[in-house]
Amino acid sequence: MIGKLKGLVDAFGDDHVLIDVNGVCYEAHCSAKTLSALPRVGEAAVVFIEMLVREDLIRLYGFASETEKAWFNLLMTVQGVGARVALAILSALTPSELSSAIALQDKAMVGRASGVGPKLAVRIVTELKGKVPATGAVDAGVLGLQSALGAGVATSNVADAVSALTNLGYSSAQASAAVARVVSREGEDTATEKLIRLGLRELSS
Repeated sequence: MIGKLKGLVDAFGDDHVLIDVNGVCYEAHCSAKTLSALPRVGEAAVVFIEMLVREDLIRLYGFASETEKAWFNLLMTVQGVGARVALAILSALTPSELSSAIALQDKAMVGRASGVGPKLAVRIVTELKGKVPATGAVDAGVLGLQSALGAGVATSNVADAVSALTNLGYSSAQASAAVARVVSREGEDTATEKLIRLGLRELSS
């Protein structure tokens, strides 16, 4: 099995990269975010690999981090999510944003990915609620939010507060961390307006 490739970027395709490892070029299919994070042609790169083997196909999938690879595998545990859909989700959302979407049960955020309809988006956030990749690598803000909520699933007021803060220009991780600190002090039944107000105070301090 191939777990990681270290070599030179040989070429890019629409959905893959060729990595030259001592004269042997490996084709790894990647998310758009991984492709954009890789260095230019001719430069050294490290790509984490998941190899899928079927009767008629051997394909390598490449990731910029072990966290992204772990989310790829976790996503594929959901019925209806294959490698192509998992990559589409990781092209639309960073691992941190995906963690936040699941904690907040934000099916609309997951539904931004190509090929993910409303029913599949609901299934993804429902089946993965409270779960994290095997690496345990979750954004600190999202982990704090999950811990503050206990079950790792946000109530509507908490979700609305995080959404409002992100709409004001804060990142999902910043908003989640701020609301997590408020929830830990005030409780998850705190009104949305108060969560937003106190969250803004946290973000400005």
